[in-house]
Amino acid sequence: MKWIDMPPVWLLGALVLARLGAGLGAVPRLPMSGAVFIAMGLGLIALAAWEFRRARTTIIPRDAPSALIRTGIFAKTRNPIYLGDALILAGCALWWGSLPGLLLVPVFIWLINKRFIAGEEARLRDTFLAEFDAYAQQVRRWL
Repeated sequence: MKWIDMPPVWLLGALVLARLGAGLGAVPRLPMSGAVFIAMGLGLIALAAWEFRRARTTIIPRDAPSALIRTGIFAKTRNPIYLGDALILAGCALWWGSLPGLLLVPVFIWLINKRFIAGEEARLRDTFLAEFDAYAQQVRRWL
């Protein structure tokens, strides 16, 4: 059951709720804008995955990191995959015209901060000490 508490599962749940909420509220369908957000989100995830591969460290949340990635997209945001997830959720909500989906975006961000990012940052701080603190001062958590 450990695999259920993973960010992609939370994203999938939010997407299901967003889709079920399509048509509720006065939000027009904006498929082109939605597609742009989805493409940006997928692009961020791909860039981050590439950096994880280059650094030969785990991409799995809660696993022990073997490297602190500060290059590529990680020089702009400490959490490009989670940012990509949020963009995908926002894009799908726009595509479907889902007011509940748009309202879920900040809830999803809050949830990811609490369930994953806090622990990941603590592990990075424990493993890389002052190097992580310096990185955290230079690069914002989201944008």
